[in-house]
Amino acid sequence: MLTRKLVLCFSLLLAFAFCAVQTSTVSAKPKKAKNSTIKILTNPGGLLLTIDGKPHGETLTEYRAIDLEPGVHNVQITLPNGQYWIREIELPAGRIKCVVVNYKPLPPLPKSPCPYPLNVSAPKQVTEGEIITYTADVSYTGTAPLKYTWRVTPSSAKVISGLGTATLNVDSTGLGGQRITATLTADDGSADPACAQTVQAVSVITARKVIIAGSSMFDECKGCTFDDQKARLDNFGVELQNDPSRRGYIIAYGGRMSPVGQVNKLMSRARDYIVTQRGIDASRLVVVNGGFREQDSVELWIVPSGAAPPVPTPTVQAGEVNPGKTRRKP
Repeated sequence: MLTRKLVLCFSLLLAFAFCAVQTSTVSAKPKKAKNSTIKILTNPGGLLLTIDGKPHGETLTEYRAIDLEPGVHNVQITLPNGQYWIREIELPAGRIKCVVVNYKPLPPLPKSPCPYPLNVSAPKQVTEGEIITYTADVSYTGTAPLKYTWRVTPSSAKVISGLGTATLNVDSTGLGGQRITATLTADDGSADPACAQTVQAVSVITARKVIIAGSSMFDECKGCTFDDQKARLDNFGVELQNDPSRRGYIIAYGGRMSPVGQVNKLMSRARDYIVTQRGIDASRLVVVNGGFREQDSVELWIVPSGAAPPVPTPTVQAGEVNPGKTRRKP
């Protein structure tokens, strides 16, 4: 429970995520534990960082990776208002933990003792397989114990621990390309509707890149104009000409705000350019509709004979697409 003084000054948004999967084997002789890594990101950056009483420079607005011995470590960050963010963080051997600390002032507390304001912090984007920690930060001056009620969507997201508490841990395994939404309601049990605060936090799950034996991505063009794309297609055509036994895969993705039919346009013009301008036999090209991403994207893959083809990795669901309006030419 944060003190009133601390809450008036700031709210901290904290998220931990396991970023790697550890495997173990049974051996007759004990092995030395692998080093662990903590990744720290703060907003704003430039905050003094101390780990186990030793200075470690300043934080950045992007992840800083620091290797440490496995075990529990004391992490301290000096905030802009002169106060400290301090946590005991346990690092399992050979694992990576991600820490996000966001500092922002909170508005003045209302006179009511209701839990207000209520915030939930979590990483905005993680890689599939990481554990997402949703942390509640609430200002409360009442004496009754707070009740925390969590709801997580989609239903396939596995809650590991934290139901009924201020911290919820969710496993993102199997949810690549989707979003996990954690909704929290906090109330003091008074049955006063004004004392039941509800907030949400959303984390985008990036699909883990699958290494396909034999296949390799030659190039990727995100949000490119066709003129920019032509040079990439020229190089792609030359690569296919150098080895006639290989095939080319073109995977196109429409953007979240792209006009209707944008994917088909991207596919057809890339294929036609390779065939007409580079002289590649159309039978050696495979064009795939990859679905949707945040912006238009075209992937160019080289696939040797007999190798497994690439798999599309959309990041935006079809129901989340909001096609933009196309302008009519005067």
